[in-house]
Amino acid sequence: MSDACNIPGLTVPRSRFPAPEKDLHEPAGESRVVLAGGCFWCVEAVLVAIDGVIRVESGYAGGAAEAANYEAVCSGTTGHAEVVDVHYDPAKVSFGELLRVFFSVAHDPTQLNRQGNDIGSQYRSAVFYETDDQRQVAEAYIRQLDAAGVYFDPIVTRLEPLTAFYPAEAYHQNFAARNPRQPYILAVAAPKMAKLVSTWPDHLKPEFSDDDPDLA
Repeated sequence: MSDACNIPGLTVPRSRFPAPEKDLHEPAGESRVVLAGGCFWCVEAVLVAIDGVIRVESGYAGGAAEAANYEAVCSGTTGHAEVVDVHYDPAKVSFGELLRVFFSVAHDPTQLNRQGNDIGSQYRSAVFYETDDQRQVAEAYIRQLDAAGVYFDPIVTRLEPLTAFYPAEAYHQNFAARNPRQPYILAVAAPKMAKLVSTWPDHLKPEFSDDDPDLA
């Protein structure tokens, strides 16, 4: 990962992001969605702060088990994407609302196979769906955002079936919270967290409802 990341789409205000017209209606308990939006450190930092998210694990999806390790994935030749496996309680936050935060804060979905200075298919924007209902809701929301002209450029997020999720190495887990002064975290994750707090205060866990959020 590079030490700087220019993601102009993150300047798009909340007011331009409509609520999903189509959503899943899941029972209370625990559901999951696997999302890819560039560096998994930063996507994890954003989504773990959302009220209703039970846990988030960084990892890899889209490639074979034998190459699901950081060194191989960083080559950009394995087919994997850096992803986060998000477990959430639908009684507190819906699948569609998680997508809304994902598209508005966690990454810029108009950048093809990159996020800022992080370049390669391993940094692609993708929703790895487990069910056809997930695919349909994600597809509908992408169409809704494009039709609303939220971004000046078209959304390039891929919808890929989740065949397997491979957890990343232990040192990647909860990385932003454990390394808040690491240069990449300061340059990339911190601005996303600041936007999250300022634009989605009603979606945050109490410990993140602060004007100067700590990533811990």
